[in-house]
Order: sequence, then C-alpha cells, then structure tokens
Amino acid sequence: MASEQFVVFQLAQEKYAIPIGQVKEIIRYNGATQLPNALGYMSGIINLRGKIISIIDLAKKFAMADNKSSTRQALIVEASGNEVGLLVDSVTEVIRLDDSAIETANGIAHSNAFIKAIGKVDNSLIIILNLAELFTQAEMTALKNAG
Repeated sequence: MASEQFVVFQLAQEKYAIPIGQVKEIIRYNGATQLPNALGYMSGIINLRGKIISIIDLAKKFAMADNKSSTRQALIVEASGNEVGLLVDSVTEVIRLDDSAIETANGIAHSNAFIKAIGKVDNSLIIILNLAELFTQAEMTALKNAG
C-alpha cells in the first residue's frame, strides 16, 4: 500500500496539510516588511539568508479570522516554480497517510481548486492543499514581482 508524508499545520480551528516534498523549511515568523499596493493577503516580504521571500497570510487568503499570536510560523514552500512563505498559526506535525486514508476533494470542494484532497486521521479531517492551484497566474506574477 502506498503512502505519502505531509506537513500538518493549524489555521484557526482547522488542520491543513502540504506534501512534505513541497516544504523547503519552517521558520518562526517575526514580521515582514510591508509593501505598498500589495495583495490584501500578502503580509510583506522577508530576507531569508539573502533571498527575498513573499509572505502570504493564509488566514486572510482563505477569509478566516486572523490570529495575532506572537508564535506564528511560516512554511517556505515551492508554489508554481517560486518560493513563497505561507503564514500559519502553528505547524503541528509530520504525518504519513496511506492512500486509503486520503479521499479526493472532487465534488466536496468544487469551488476551491486548491483543495487537493481530504485526509482522514482517527476521527478528524485534514484538508490537503494543492499548491499549484493556490494562486492564479496573475497572483503568482504579483508575488514574483514583489520578491
């Protein structure tokens, strides 16, 4: 039976996951330099070892309640060929899910192409994101130009 590893993170009261192969690193979020006229859900940019990375607040992108906690983290991920930081409330764990515990999101989240699948863990559900669909081409261009 095939399985896949995921990085699981908390956003408001929900758990989300990203395939571990798409996560470059996890950092503590200490704030970002805000840019004028940036996308509404863009927190700003950071300097990560000499590389400028755009930071996206996933709570704002998903129109969720914003958490102003001082312990937020950023997942540095590869999305459509660009490195982007995804601001989350907390990274909780790395899990391995068997294919039998993953259900495609077809028909469940039809309006959200960025939801790839739903993972079933014990009695809870984890929303598995499709980073290739998280941003439109116009959004990726704006993020690339910002960084």
